[in-house]
Amino acid sequence: MSKFDFTSIMDRRGHDAIAVDCPAEQKFGFTGFERKEGFDIIPMWVADMNFPVVPSIQKAMQERIEHPAFGYFLPRDEYYQSIIDWQKEHHGVEDLKAENIGYENGVLGGVISALNVLAGKGGKVLLHSPTYIGFTGSLENNGFHIVHSPLYLDDDGIWRMDYSDMEKKIVDEQIHTAIMCSPHNPTGRVWEREELEKAYEVFERHNVYVVSDEIWADLTLEDYHHIPSQSVSSYAKSHTAAMYAPSKTFNLAGLIGSYHIIYDEWLHDRVLKESSLSHYNSMNILSMYALIGAYSEDGKEWVSELREVLSRNVSWAYQYIGEHFKGVTLSKPQGTYMLFIDCEDFCREKEIDIDELLRKGWEVGVFWQDGRPFHGRWCIRMNLALPFSRVQEAFRRLDQYVFNGE
Repeated sequence: MSKFDFTSIMDRRGHDAIAVDCPAEQKFGFTGFERKEGFDIIPMWVADMNFPVVPSIQKAMQERIEHPAFGYFLPRDEYYQSIIDWQKEHHGVEDLKAENIGYENGVLGGVISALNVLAGKGGKVLLHSPTYIGFTGSLENNGFHIVHSPLYLDDDGIWRMDYSDMEKKIVDEQIHTAIMCSPHNPTGRVWEREELEKAYEVFERHNVYVVSDEIWADLTLEDYHHIPSQSVSSYAKSHTAAMYAPSKTFNLAGLIGSYHIIYDEWLHDRVLKESSLSHYNSMNILSMYALIGAYSEDGKEWVSELREVLSRNVSWAYQYIGEHFKGVTLSKPQGTYMLFIDCEDFCREKEIDIDELLRKGWEVGVFWQDGRPFHGRWCIRMNLALPFSRVQEAFRRLDQYVFNGE
């Protein structure tokens, strides 16, 4: 029996959720469609969850709110110890100390701070594609040049790194900084230790530093487990700035609050200095208590149940697509709660473009996301972090009105 609620359908309208309240032109980049009468919104685009948070988060925040002063403060020892304990229990990290941890307002901000130290303005950075849209926007906005190394699908439909392509581009483009995304967004791939070891062998041969986005680390599915990039070799440990946050795991993006783990003293000091230069990278007292409440025993149990819910949703949706949506293909995710579906064959057979397909879904209330900004030319990205009944209803609508309707 479940201890926590993953079945209630929350009405998020009017409660500061862009998933349902953001205007269409901001969600999807253009106007020209209207949701048909009788179809409510099923939010399946932006990567946040439609479940109530674990109660220990609200409890920790409420207890702090009872004291009526919110002045300047320093992070509590419990903040650092909560991270140390969580990383040890969930990811097998044995030697993490408070001095290896640094606060970041967000993972992307931490990525940019690290890149400012390692690559410098105008520097070239290696990224895998498909690519998280946040990387593209933040790197381009800050003057970095992205060099893509495409992932490929093997014979079993599993996304793989192309180590030869990575090495060639590192050499040809004289690259000394790379971004890893583990688990990978948007494909949902959970990298195995051997794969990470091979990647870091390439990086070590050419003295490449790595910024590793591991914000999805807690949300692996079924029997998959996250391997921290810094754990695979001594080189990886000393040449990686890893970014984590409770925000994706516990749906706390609106509270702001991430952290980096950097073991090398030279790199740690310089990233902290870089992060401080704007004078805006400072912790919110309630987000500190939210993390403490999240990284608790209740939080541990909640995440365990959440992973079961997400694994069921993903397995069911993967099977449903294979059985009902002709011309749609995907690699089954091993982590995250997002699907990255390829609709090229369907669109070509029906002689429609991806915009028309997206509109058909939006018109019946299935608010899914354009995959092209993630470098998936015919792809759509779908959030499955909803009660199972909502996932079923969304796919019923897609079946009846989009993929198999007139």
